Amino acid sequence: MYGYGTISEKESLVKIISRRKNDESDHLVEDSKLARVLNLVDLTALGVGSTLGVGVYVLAGDVAKTSAGPAVVLSFVLAAVASAFAGLCYAEFAARVPKAGSAYVYSYVGVGEFVAFVIGWNLVLEYVIGTASVAKALSNYLDALIDKRIQNTLISLFPINVSFLAQYPDFLAFAIVLLLSILLAWGVRESTIINNIFTVVNLLTVTTVVVTGLFKIDFYNWNIPKQNIPKGVEKGGDGGFLPFGWAGVTAGAAKCFYGFIGFDAVATTGEEAKKPKRDIPLAIILSLTIITLAYCSVSTVLTLMWPYYDQDEEAPFPFVYNQINWPTVKWIVSFGAIFALFTSLIGTMFPLPRILYAMSCDGLLFRKFSGINSKTQTPFFATISSGILAGIMSAVFNLQQLIDMMSIGTLLAYSIVCICVLILRYKDETGVEFEIRGEDGDNKNRVFEVIMKTAIKFFNLSNIKYPNEETEYIATSNTLCFIAITTLFCFSVVQQEETLHNELLGYGSIFLGAWLLLIMLSLARQPQSKKELSFKVPLVPLIPCLSIVLNVYLMMKLDIETWVRFGVWLFLGLVIYIFYSLDHSVEGLKQKQENDKKAGQPIGIILIK
Repeated sequence: MYGYGTISEKESLVKIISRRKNDESDHLVEDSKLARVLNLVDLTALGVGSTLGVGVYVLAGDVAKTSAGPAVVLSFVLAAVASAFAGLCYAEFAARVPKAGSAYVYSYVGVGEFVAFVIGWNLVLEYVIGTASVAKALSNYLDALIDKRIQNTLISLFPINVSFLAQYPDFLAFAIVLLLSILLAWGVRESTIINNIFTVVNLLTVTTVVVTGLFKIDFYNWNIPKQNIPKGVEKGGDGGFLPFGWAGVTAGAAKCFYGFIGFDAVATTGEEAKKPKRDIPLAIILSLTIITLAYCSVSTVLTLMWPYYDQDEEAPFPFVYNQINWPTVKWIVSFGAIFALFTSLIGTMFPLPRILYAMSCDGLLFRKFSGINSKTQTPFFATISSGILAGIMSAVFNLQQLIDMMSIGTLLAYSIVCICVLILRYKDETGVEFEIRGEDGDNKNRVFEVIMKTAIKFFNLSNIKYPNEETEYIATSNTLCFIAITTLFCFSVVQQEETLHNELLGYGSIFLGAWLLLIMLSLARQPQSKKELSFKVPLVPLIPCLSIVLNVYLMMKLDIETWVRFGVWLFLGLVIYIFYSLDHSVEGLKQKQENDKKAGQPIGIILIK
């Protein structure tokens, strides 16, 4: 039967969770309450500092020894390509939406409220764990320089006999996080100056490693025959430059990818950058370029100085300099590494309060997080509270069990940003929605007619130059299909790897891969939005689609325990969204106000089952 009712009374759940923010960036810039003090140099230094930390001083030796051998250089290149694809998509969205919040705001504009909440919630987890893990690494590094006296003392005084916690309460790590939280809350300009200084020291340390290493390189270490590998070596492979084959290079790339996590910190500064539309995209590209050159240079020198199978997984540089009897350089690099870890810690801590601030301003998290201190012009409460949480985790938790959760949230965020780029590139600027609808008695014919029309326009054979309601519908449908098929394709590929190239899975992967290529061809034929932006991703849809495939593939490589822990965190977020965010959403309240104005009128005929 049919009945009358107001929109506010009958609003569907789908409409609620898919409501989107306006992407008119000029309006967003006017609403900014934060201090605009960051220039291109500051933003690039933030991107480099937040990324070039633990990875460059640990990851190169670890991947060389366990996964790729000397070909760790190629692993870093592959990881850089995957990160660059996501970075380009971040850059375009930063040009569209110069507002604090990173992928959270981007997905709010491009996809909808619920997906944005999920992304923001994941980013909170990523940066909390990231901050705690870097603080832990810094504490351990400092303790190692004094022969682990802090660790031995605290274990004897305050032992923690719980399997999933640390052996002792790490008060040093907690103090470091709390101190830097106060620094960040003090002011963006002050903390940025310190970050820039530390980043320069970091780059000088990397340069020192490369230059000094050139005096000790031996190309024999890239061509060690298998028979010359010592018998006691557990993982020596087949020797040569590719001792573990291309499988080892790709496995190493999966690890090296996590060394690039952090450049998206630049995208969270949209309300504090002086020229966000120009500087944020440039800073993302520049920081990724600098980081890639640093990783490749360091890994090249490291594997040429010392055999890959004899690298130290936790502290490769001090170990190698000990082996070649260069203690002075060892101490210089060690102190440089400490500064680098401080820089990485600042870069990891910087985005977290801004994500909390952005979500709170939108009513999706508690209002207290949106408070701006009148003197410092920073989200003071969000900065201090997030610092305390990360500090507690660094003090009492064994983060080895949680480290993979950093990557799963990041990979999902990267994927959503790429999806948003695809959706907005093919958006009909007229704003007219395309719906399949018809009159009673003619529904079947109308649906058939729409299906035929869609099939004819699947490859845009009429060469339409500007997006309209139908081309947008086709592009959006293709994007959704691409996501679903990518999930099946990556699952099939990973299972094929684990089952030693199962023939049936191989045929399935080929079929799904061909389907993905067909969808990309259809997307390439659709007209794109002509909206002027200071930066656009080149080769759309190829680059966003490749990024989605790579990200989903890497997510599929994570173990089941990581997915379980991730599911628990998502469940907690879902509880907050249902019991708080739905009632306090700013976009929801705006819609409700608009609907209340029309509440006295029967504004539509609504089907009641």
